[in-house]
Amino acid sequence: MPVETIRVEVIYALPQQAWSVVLELPDGTTASEAIAQSGFDAKISDFDAANVACAIYGKAINAATMLRDGDRLELLRALIADPKQARRQRAGSKS
Repeated sequence: MPVETIRVEVIYALPQQAWSVVLELPDGTTASEAIAQSGFDAKISDFDAANVACAIYGKAINAATMLRDGDRLELLRALIADPKQARRQRAGSKS
């Protein structure tokens, strides 16, 4: 009996460059397994697969989430500033 497969796109973006790969994976593959299969750890020098946050079409998920056919797995960078604090600083500088 053939193994059912799913097709997912894995995306990681930095301000200056973006990476995308489409993978054919066995049905039941988790986000963490797809990240490992993406090969981004070998392509991107400071990529930290163990600590990357994930989303599917902008909705946050955890690494154990099982992927479905057609999902776009987005790998999210860590925030460099607290968005609320940055907004306060911008608002304060206008006065």
